[in-house]
Amino acid sequence: MNFAGFAFYLFALSTIIGGFFTVMGRNPVHSVLWLILSFLSAAGLFVLLGAEFVAMLLVIVYVGAVAVLFLFVVMMLDVDFAELKAEMAQYLPLALLIGLVLLMQLGMAFGIWTASEGAEAARQAIKPHNVHNTAALGLLLYDEYFLLFQLAGLILLVAMIGAIVLTLRHRKDVKRQNVLTQMYRDPAATMELKNVKPGQGL
Repeated sequence: MNFAGFAFYLFALSTIIGGFFTVMGRNPVHSVLWLILSFLSAAGLFVLLGAEFVAMLLVIVYVGAVAVLFLFVVMMLDVDFAELKAEMAQYLPLALLIGLVLLMQLGMAFGIWTASEGAEAARQAIKPHNVHNTAALGLLLYDEYFLLFQLAGLILLVAMIGAIVLTLRHRKDVKRQNVLTQMYRDPAATMELKNVKPGQGL
């Protein structure tokens, strides 16, 4: 077994172990740490596949942002995890059944999986010669699929604005800033000058 094969099995095993302990961990902080291990191992698998850009995205976005956000939320919020685990226990048989079905489907898929003869030739045809895969991905996105890429970004922007609008609640007991009221106010009506004599208060 060469070094690439050893690294593949090492990253694959750590990914599976990290995912297992993420679900089965009793402490939510430990679960997030196991999740970070799973993300890092998956990034290592992407590096072995030659997709360094996807690996760096996985580390920067998921480990550097999402997992750290989960960690801060878990540590800062006073969540009753014992009650949540008690509610989760009643759905455990259904979850085990779904997991068994997924494992059977994966076994059936990998049992009949074979590499296509023209897959490597097609991959080399897409990737320009003497160009790094990150640069090739940029050329592919911003050249051939530029319009679709921009439309996908527009759809995500509209979805983000829609989520903000749907979840925004104006409560009367919360003091809010009104910019227009501040801009159009009359200084003479908002400020009053007092002539305070020496030795006297207001």
